[in-house]
Amino acid sequence: MDLQIRVVPKAKRNSIEVGSDGLVKVRVTAAPERGKANDAVIALLSKHIGVSKRDIEIVRGHTSRNKTVRVDGATSKEVLGRFASSHPIS
Repeated sequence: MDLQIRVVPKAKRNSIEVGSDGLVKVRVTAAPERGKANDAVIALLSKHIGVSKRDIEIVRGHTSRNKTVRVDGATSKEVLGRFASSHPIS
């Protein structure tokens, strides 16, 4: 499944929030340099979705805050359900 996210690098803490409009906002403490923020996003999503890091891939937006992430091994219902059940996630 593909997931549209908005990344906020250099945040105070790592967290995942789902807005009322359905936008998934991922905050990471890592700086957006040399792929550190992207790696942190993948690690955080992996932890909370319950799939391995190799099952998550950024397919669009490597240098942008708006990204498309592909998650293998989980449906969109499962992913959004896990995000909503523990809102916000840190």
